[in-house]
This record gives sequence, structure tokens and C-alpha cells, in this order.
Amino acid sequence: MGKVYTGASTSIDGYVSGPDFSGFDRLFRWYESGDVAFTVPTGAMTVHLTPASAAYFGGLIQATGALVVGRKLYDYTNAWGGQHPMGVHTVVLTHRPLEDNEHFTFCSDGIEKAIEIAQSHAGDKGVGLNSGEVARQAIDAGLVDEIFLDLVPVLLGGGTPFFAPGKGYQLEGPLSVIEGSEVTHLRYKVRYGDAAEAE
Repeated sequence: MGKVYTGASTSIDGYVSGPDFSGFDRLFRWYESGDVAFTVPTGAMTVHLTPASAAYFGGLIQATGALVVGRKLYDYTNAWGGQHPMGVHTVVLTHRPLEDNEHFTFCSDGIEKAIEIAQSHAGDKGVGLNSGEVARQAIDAGLVDEIFLDLVPVLLGGGTPFFAPGKGYQLEGPLSVIEGSEVTHLRYKVRYGDAAEAE
């Protein structure tokens, strides 16, 4: 069974979107900051990355076997046109479930069950969680192994934070630091229990 992780492109002041879902043009500018054409597994889009970002992004996709997202993101993207661009099974955590299909499972039984379902689809690969409320619930339940931050040098001044308010946790690392263009890719291990409290 692979690791459970959460990650997102985030501003220096900790937001994954600005007020009223603004700022994506700045948060994802690094997707077009290089010369390496990178097409996502479904073929839904091609981005142009630096060699370092392409290797990072490709490795993350290769290591991911399933996703858990919230209903808000699912609705905002209009279900990504029928399948998540990463091409993996996606569990939608929601109080308003729809009918399951080959690409999506809708779970209203809590974050633990949602991750369990995702792991059954992921096999030996990891499970990725979208940031915000889904990530907070998973971290509070002690279920997240690592956090990936694509840190972008912008200040949004407000909006949707990477993490919804919850318990505080310490991180170990960074386990890796990869410098792209207009982004720094960081990876941390989440520390729980006595190890974190002893610091």
C-alpha cells in the first residue's frame, strides 16, 4: 500500500486560490514556464515545464494510484469533463452523493472510508488528497504521510487556504527541494503523536 499525501500550488501566504476562486493564472503560471511539453495521462491538456518540474510532476503522477477530492472541487471543475486529468480513480467526499461510475466513487461515510476506497483502487501506489477541508480532515485523523507544496512567489492576500483550520502538526523536512521556474517544489513528512510533541 502506497503513501497518502496532499499537495497543491500555493502562494507564499498560504492560499490555493484567491478571493472568489481567483488567482489561478498566477498560481499555475509555472505550468507554462519551460520548454518540456508534458501531456497528462488522459491527454486532456499539455503543459510546458522546466526539466526539473517535468521530472517532479511526472514522478508524482507515476506514484499516484487514486485521488480523494471534495464535492466543491468536483463541481467547480464540472467533473473534469468526466475523468480526472491524472487518469486515476477519484473518490469524491460529499454529503450529496451522485451515482458511482467507472471513474468516480461518491462517499458520504467520512474521510477514513474515502481513503480506504481510494486505496482499494490504488493498489501499491499512493493516494492523493486535494488541499483544504479534505486534507484537514485526513491530517486530523492521522492519515496523511506527506505534504507536497508547489510554492509560487505570489501573495494573494486572502481566499482559500491550503489547510482549513484544524489541529496543529509539525512537519519533518523538507525531504526534497526542487527548483523550477516560478515555483519551488517542497516535500515534507507529517509528524504525529509523541515524536511531534517532543519537539
